[in-house]
Amino acid sequence: MADDGKKMDSGCECSEGKVPDKKGNCVMPEVTFPAFVMSLNTSALYHLGEIADPATGKRIVDLDIAKHAIDTLALVQNKTKGNLEKDEEELLKNILYDIKLRFVKAVKK
Repeated sequence: MADDGKKMDSGCECSEGKVPDKKGNCVMPEVTFPAFVMSLNTSALYHLGEIADPATGKRIVDLDIAKHAIDTLALVQNKTKGNLEKDEEELLKNILYDIKLRFVKAVKK
């Protein structure tokens, strides 16, 4: 079947953005803190031109939007200080460090 939330035929895949649950129904993936952080990181990478547009294969660079995603990650880090599990805190710290370095390199190009 299609991705209308109903069970898929075996061998079929769910549409983009959805994953099969334990019953085989196509659903949106569980919202987790690491998934949220990775989503913002992916946005920043895309706008730094490090990830190609899946539809066109072209890479775009929009430093303003990349900076916005980085600033959002920094805001999340500041607002969640003391409320994250150790692995969540480390993930966010490492992602921010890496994406800031990539941003500086992109600006210097």
